[in-house]
Amino acid sequence: MELFDSPKQFLENSLSHSSTLMYSGGSFLLKTTFLRSFSGSLHLILLLGFLISRACKNSWARHVEGPKGSPGRSKLWYYKPTLICCLGVSVFSLVLCVTNYFYWYRNDWSEEKLVFLLDLGLKTLAWGALSVYLYGQSSTFGGSNFPLLLRVWWGFYLSISCYCLVMDIVLSAKHASVQTRYIISDIVTVIAGLFCCYVGFFGKIEIDDNLLEESLLHGDSVTVGAEFNKRRGGGTVTPYSKAGLFNIITFSWLSPLIALGNKKALDLEDIPQLYSRDSLVGTLPDFKKRLESAVNSSNGMTSFGLAKALILSEWKEIIYTAVLALLHTPASYVGPYLIDDFVQYLNGQHDFNSKGYLLVLAFSVAKLVECLCYRQLMFRLQLVGIRTRSLLVAIIYDKGLTLSCQSKQDHTSGEIINFMAVDAERIGEFSWSMHVPWLVLLQVGLALAILYKDLGLAAIAAFVATVLVMLANVPLGSFLEKFQDKLMESKDKRMKATSEILRNMRILKLQAWEMKFLSKIIELRNVEAGWLKKFVYAQALTSFVFYGAPTFVSVATFGACLLLGIPLSSGRVLSAIATVRILQGPIYSLPDVMSMIAQTKVSLDRLSSFLRLEDLQNNVVEKLPQGTTDVAIEITAGNFTWDLSSPDPTLKDINLKVRNGMKVAVCGIVGSGKSSLLSCILGELAKISGTIRLCGTKAYVAQSPWIQSGKIEENILFGKKMDRERYERIIEACCLKKDLEILPFGDQTIIGERGINMSGGQKQRVQIARAIYQDADVYLLDDPFSAVDAHTGSHIFKECLLGLLSSKTVIYITHQVEFLPMADLILVMRDGKIMEAGKYGDILHSGADFRELVGAHKKALSGLASTQNRPDSLGPTVSIENGETESSIETDENSNLQDGMVGPRGQLVQEEEREKGRVGFPVYWKFITTAYGGGLVPFILLAQILFQLLQIGSNYWLAWATPVSEDIKPAVAGLTLILVYVVLVVGGAFCVLARSSLLATAGYKTATILFNKLHLAIFRAPMSFFDATPSGRILNRVSTDQSTVDMSIQYRVAASAFSMIQLLGVIAVMSQVAWQVFIIFIPVVAACVWYQQYYLPSARELARLVGVCKAPVIQHFSETVSGSTTIRGFDQESRFRDTNMELSDVYSRPKFHGAGAMEWLCFRLDMLSSFTFGFSLIFLISLPERFIDPAIAGLAVTYGLNLNAILAWVIWNLCNMENKIISVERILQYSCISSEPALVIDNNRPHPSWPSSGEIGISDLQVQYAPHLPLVLRGITCTFPGGMRTGIVGRTGSGKSTLIQTLFRVVEPCAGQILIDGVNISSIGLHDLRSRLSIIPQDPTMFEGTVRSNLDPLEEYTEDQIWEALDKCQLGDKVRKKEGKLDSPVAENGENWSMGQRQLVCLGRVLLKKSKILVLDEATASVDTATDNLIQQTLRHHFSDCTVITIAHRITSVLDSAVILLLDHGLVAEYDSPKRLLDKESSVFAQLVAEYMTRSSPVSAAKTM
Repeated sequence: MELFDSPKQFLENSLSHSSTLMYSGGSFLLKTTFLRSFSGSLHLILLLGFLISRACKNSWARHVEGPKGSPGRSKLWYYKPTLICCLGVSVFSLVLCVTNYFYWYRNDWSEEKLVFLLDLGLKTLAWGALSVYLYGQSSTFGGSNFPLLLRVWWGFYLSISCYCLVMDIVLSAKHASVQTRYIISDIVTVIAGLFCCYVGFFGKIEIDDNLLEESLLHGDSVTVGAEFNKRRGGGTVTPYSKAGLFNIITFSWLSPLIALGNKKALDLEDIPQLYSRDSLVGTLPDFKKRLESAVNSSNGMTSFGLAKALILSEWKEIIYTAVLALLHTPASYVGPYLIDDFVQYLNGQHDFNSKGYLLVLAFSVAKLVECLCYRQLMFRLQLVGIRTRSLLVAIIYDKGLTLSCQSKQDHTSGEIINFMAVDAERIGEFSWSMHVPWLVLLQVGLALAILYKDLGLAAIAAFVATVLVMLANVPLGSFLEKFQDKLMESKDKRMKATSEILRNMRILKLQAWEMKFLSKIIELRNVEAGWLKKFVYAQALTSFVFYGAPTFVSVATFGACLLLGIPLSSGRVLSAIATVRILQGPIYSLPDVMSMIAQTKVSLDRLSSFLRLEDLQNNVVEKLPQGTTDVAIEITAGNFTWDLSSPDPTLKDINLKVRNGMKVAVCGIVGSGKSSLLSCILGELAKISGTIRLCGTKAYVAQSPWIQSGKIEENILFGKKMDRERYERIIEACCLKKDLEILPFGDQTIIGERGINMSGGQKQRVQIARAIYQDADVYLLDDPFSAVDAHTGSHIFKECLLGLLSSKTVIYITHQVEFLPMADLILVMRDGKIMEAGKYGDILHSGADFRELVGAHKKALSGLASTQNRPDSLGPTVSIENGETESSIETDENSNLQDGMVGPRGQLVQEEEREKGRVGFPVYWKFITTAYGGGLVPFILLAQILFQLLQIGSNYWLAWATPVSEDIKPAVAGLTLILVYVVLVVGGAFCVLARSSLLATAGYKTATILFNKLHLAIFRAPMSFFDATPSGRILNRVSTDQSTVDMSIQYRVAASAFSMIQLLGVIAVMSQVAWQVFIIFIPVVAACVWYQQYYLPSARELARLVGVCKAPVIQHFSETVSGSTTIRGFDQESRFRDTNMELSDVYSRPKFHGAGAMEWLCFRLDMLSSFTFGFSLIFLISLPERFIDPAIAGLAVTYGLNLNAILAWVIWNLCNMENKIISVERILQYSCISSEPALVIDNNRPHPSWPSSGEIGISDLQVQYAPHLPLVLRGITCTFPGGMRTGIVGRTGSGKSTLIQTLFRVVEPCAGQILIDGVNISSIGLHDLRSRLSIIPQDPTMFEGTVRSNLDPLEEYTEDQIWEALDKCQLGDKVRKKEGKLDSPVAENGENWSMGQRQLVCLGRVLLKKSKILVLDEATASVDTATDNLIQQTLRHHFSDCTVITIAHRITSVLDSAVILLLDHGLVAEYDSPKRLLDKESSVFAQLVAEYMTRSSPVSAAKTM
């Protein structure tokens, strides 16, 4: 008892002392009126002080202009908490003032009450003014603390607050009448005073080194490493890494970035770097260890093993988020648990005086815990998702680098891009729902406990109903999984085809095939759309079932109460409704979660099957350090194959020993195994038997040039440091110096994807320069001279192979016999075997195969003599009309990257364009009205409005019809109560069915229309678009953005409208109780809108940056897959992995900060809505007893419990909609690409027999690639005779390719014209023109499919005609040996065919087409001389009456032409018959022939070199 007596004695002493004071004349000090008046006066002084200070400052500012130095970089500790504290006191005072006003308005006024209201009003103004002052002075506190007068005032304020609180306690103990609201007010003011005094008198200076905040103040600063900073985020690390507890809880660490986003459109350099534990550098090593452990434990890669490794790598975050979920879930059930007590309190059951305030406190604290936990939970789960996606992208990339050739044929680059763009993203997004399955069980358990407390045994019915709902998941989940699986399979096929088509768009347009291939894409999309339709309608059905589930549970529960005779009171009913509504959340989300689980399982299965694919054998080549032996390469009894399932090895009985420094030449006919020999040395072929030893480092030059998009310099350095002297020497040796000199950016010129804006010769020379710069020990060159002319090839051979690489080991494949005599060893191959080996002179006499090759070369050269002696076929009719005959051609090559495709005003490939600022209303309108002109939208909204009205009506009916307490007679019978309720809720459920079905229909139709428009625009785009646009950007739109339109956007747009309707319903219900609630709703809604508008600019740009940063990841991966052989050939895998990791982190940066920004907004909205709810509760308990119906008030509270969630849901949906609608914006952006001229002009179609003779007349032809670029063809005038062969020659860059492109109208002339048989080609449709012309391009193209589909993609010819064409092009026997004959498979890019065979297939196409005009663009560059002679004979025989235009590096290929056109710098240098030109000693063509003869003769070449 002593423990209790002491305080009692203390109070008695205090009261006794108080009595003494009162007796002595100090009684006024104890009066509430005096205390409130003194407090109000103190706040009035503060308010006046601010006004006077502001006026003086403005006056002083007009007379004295201070220095405009940059603001200091220091700021006060606890500055933000102080600002929030001041604002909180102001808002609290406002709420208390308004609440008391309405309460006392209906009761008697008194002097004490008026003074108290006046004090609260002055507090509101004074603390509000202080908040504004602190906000405006955030960076200008020059001293070491807050201003002195402010700190003094805080001291007085704390003193008077403490005094008021003590007096309240004293008077209360004396049993005086002290209202509870006075005590609450004084407690709040004391806490605020203590905090302000602490920070005012003990606060310290914080040195802010955050460069991000500095950039807010110094936006015009320029850094030297701008490009580095752009990728690295300005060198800053995200403030999240150093954020304190308060900043983490409130997400204030994002405030500087969001503030910057309000001042300017955010760019990538504005986004800070990721913290190390969130980047791949910090997470990937641990994940790889766990994945390896999982693989070892399960004897191979499985979906379970992959999921296990992902979970273990994120176990800490998973446990942390589970704890947050455990805190959040019980807190969310506090409201439903207390509703019955609250209703009974309003009905007059006051068990103790402060019960109402304690109920409000319990509601508010629970809501606060719920909001804080939920916001952290959502952010952490998204963080897990971002890290998971990055990890999966990294291992997919690593796998792509090590795939065997056979595995690549099973999974093409388009499919693998889908793994990265869709599957990894989906598994990452599953993190949002990872806790939902077990949380549902916890939520059901809590709900049943509350129902049992309120309704007793009727909770069993609720449990049974809930179990039935859960069981309904099983069939629905299996359906969704099946549809999702099929949908992804069909999407893979479409992406695979799209990727291949984009790579080969040039040949499709030249052959007029693009619309046929578009129809193939549409067919694949139709299959995909079929599964998409089933999926979205299954989702609509799922929504109907699960929106009806809570209704089903409620009806079952209340029906059981009726049957069991359990009395229903309004409090119990409302508690049950609130409980089921919270349970409704997980039940509502179950369809999405089940769908997500199904999608995630499918994605895990797909990824695990991909990761199980066979890698390259890592033991094929035994690598030895340089210097350990004098043998560079040794193969003993080697048998190798591309396909282990094939019975016949690709290479058989290979025995080879190459010593250090040797030059080894490999030759043979097309398909003999030359490239496979180099591939086996690289370790690309599977080893059946034998051994390979390689001593030292290696470098590789592929037959098909592989060029990365990027600068020319970067392609040559290829990861090495710059050695300027060596670099310049290599540039000179590879004949690149002149090419670079005429470029506006020199070697800093950006090369387009796959080197699309370079000629074949230029790409090859860049490849050679790249290999030489690596300074490797062994060089493997696959036909490096085929794409360059004779002079350039000779120069490279002399300066590179015999010069810079004189001490290196070189194995080179060549079809040019002139490069064989200098080899130390020549290998002649046939059918995968080395048939002959030795020096040139030795095997020339002893080897039949080699003699055949050399004989074919000599036969070609012998044509020169016959050309000189044959009569002139043209006679004297050929003339030069532009007077440029005498101009000379320099001996060095001149080029300007494909005849001038890059101009002085900018790079060809620019950074991806992105819209900035708000997404325009036209984008929304276009999306909404795409399907049926928007006709379904009103019906969808009407269905939602009816659903909302019926739902509110059903709850209102229950609240009205049930008595407040058991002793009151019910308004209606129990059966009537349930029947009316069932009618209302069933009507609402069918509204949901109608809404979901209409939404699925509109979304499906919209996705289909946008898909068709996008692809039509892409396929009709001019080639300049594809030259300047990396395919990764296009694939990003047709894959990721289209997937978003298919599966997501319609639901986001609809959810925005639905949630707004729901919010209006909640406000209507809460306001129906008392209209005064609107007073607080208006400023709160205004604040929410302001926050949304403040947040949106940053969120919008972050979402756009996510889209922009994703394309480089896909682009880099696509390039890596296509160039994996070259990357491995240079042992550069680790560097490319690092680049991929860096690009993935760059993509994750805006995604991470975007997720944080969303939670930054939602936290503030949650706080505002919690404040609104708390205010409403205080208002309700402050109203006089029986002033309102307790049941209706309870209904308002029931809806108010969801207010914060609904308000946040509205804003989140609006923001998420704007973020997602960017995918529509990006699709519409590409749907508006300017297209090529009309494919067919109906009123000007040529005659079906056109062209009949094939005469081509060129008149004053001028061509430029863009208006600001120089002319490439500068007024060409000549005539190509019909039915004759015309050869076009000239150095690289002279205009040959441009002339051919103009003939096919890939480039339109800016002046002049081309006539074919008198028809101006610019006046007819593109397809009418291109379908009548044929071309064999320099880069042979084959598509994935069959031999038949490659020869006859339009399906116009019979099987006999196809076989005839194959026999003519020397491929008939090869195809007959294949098991499938014409239906034999062709891999992606024709990888299972040699380069020469692909060229022969292209020849087969033109033999089938039999056009009157045929163009050969370096058509025989990739075949040996013997095959070249056969092709030329075939062409002469089958195209004898056709106009054949030949561009060739081999002079022998054009010697039998009727006329030769020699171009120089876009002008006609010479134009005459070969005989006349050879007869002229001054003829440049004659000089070229003489040079070719000299260099092509093996003996002469050997002497020259």
